[in-house]
Amino acid sequence: MAEHDLTPRIAPNLDRHLVFPLMEFLQERQLYPDEQILKSKIELLNKTNMVDYAMDIHKSLYHTEDVPQDMVEMRAEVVARLKALEESAAPLVNFLQNSAAVQELRADKQYNLQMLIERYQIGPQQIEALYQYAKFQFECGNYSGAADYLYQYRALCTNSDRSLSALWGKLAAEILMQNWDIALEELNRLKEIIDSKNFSSPMNQVQSRIWLMHWSLFIFFNHDNGRTQIIDLFNQDKYLNAIQTNAPHLIRYLATAFIVNKRRRPQFKDFIKVIQQEQHSYKDPITEFLTCVYVNYDFDGAQKKMWECQEVILNDPFLGKRVEEGNFTTVPLRDEFLENARLFIFETYCRIHQRIDMGVLAEKLNLNYEEAERWIVNLIRSSKLDAKIDSQSGTVIMEPNHPNVYEQLIDHTKALSGRTYKLVGQIMEHAQSQVAR
Repeated sequence: MAEHDLTPRIAPNLDRHLVFPLMEFLQERQLYPDEQILKSKIELLNKTNMVDYAMDIHKSLYHTEDVPQDMVEMRAEVVARLKALEESAAPLVNFLQNSAAVQELRADKQYNLQMLIERYQIGPQQIEALYQYAKFQFECGNYSGAADYLYQYRALCTNSDRSLSALWGKLAAEILMQNWDIALEELNRLKEIIDSKNFSSPMNQVQSRIWLMHWSLFIFFNHDNGRTQIIDLFNQDKYLNAIQTNAPHLIRYLATAFIVNKRRRPQFKDFIKVIQQEQHSYKDPITEFLTCVYVNYDFDGAQKKMWECQEVILNDPFLGKRVEEGNFTTVPLRDEFLENARLFIFETYCRIHQRIDMGVLAEKLNLNYEEAERWIVNLIRSSKLDAKIDSQSGTVIMEPNHPNVYEQLIDHTKALSGRTYKLVGQIMEHAQSQVAR
């Protein structure tokens, strides 16, 4: 299933530290030879200050207790540099550890800078030292310390670009510590800045949105409400355009979220059109499953793809996360996916057939006859489906449902206002960018 692994496409859009969790997952799933993963880890670590970790991997890879001299020398350099940065940032760090003094800080950054200079002899040089110290801590793998210092730095920083860089670092640190609630707050803060900031070129803004969406995958597939929020973000016109232009592989995650999220069905029809448009640039078993069900009405093909989807989910670092429950290991997302995939097949099949043979339906749903009968009975009860089971003939009979013409008219027109608003917004944004040039 390595052919469906998106890590090579995703990794260039992540901070290198965020790539490590993906590689740990791939190593556990054994999608690639262990030696290949370990070599890739060392290559990544060579661009960080996590020298001790690199040494451990080197020992494991080459089955030795010796490490190259350049690693030993690099470790000495890292320790020396860390000590120097710690000394440079010490005046401001000491101030920040004084809770009474910190309470004097205000929302007015200019006041804070003036107050720090006059009372504590702390100026721009020490504030910059705090940023460098926080960044170095992050490179060393001390994400907790880095997050704290970057938060304090942003409260004092007056340089918008440097403040934005610190926010990216803070977001990465919170993700790596798995602080999903805080990470979501930082993600929303970053989105607001990206959407409102004047970039040097439209492509820079698009690239920032692409980075944001890639980083958000960690949060959305771990946060309690993430599968709804990924649709709210990725399905916005500006972000969906960025996906279609530069990152069509992200369609996998939006498709998965739509399949397991019943509350977002009204937006689902338009998303099927996106899948059709992007077939030439990206497809996998998950998008092909939706094409089989909703475009081609190929239920045999959908059945085959449904099982391929299981493997894709299990071997995807974001979708296949294991959850330990007692003595059992489950993959809730896979189970949810299969349940909803069966529902999609059933609903679509029922729309184009009035009387359905239970045996045929069981085959389409990958269930035995008794399981299919129980599943359909429960579905009819829970969803108030206009259907009944004829046990004697072994068929499901669909009650004809003729939609009200007024309801159809409302459905076709209710989205016009929102689309008009979006169109006006895009025209205004384009006009402003032209004036800025």
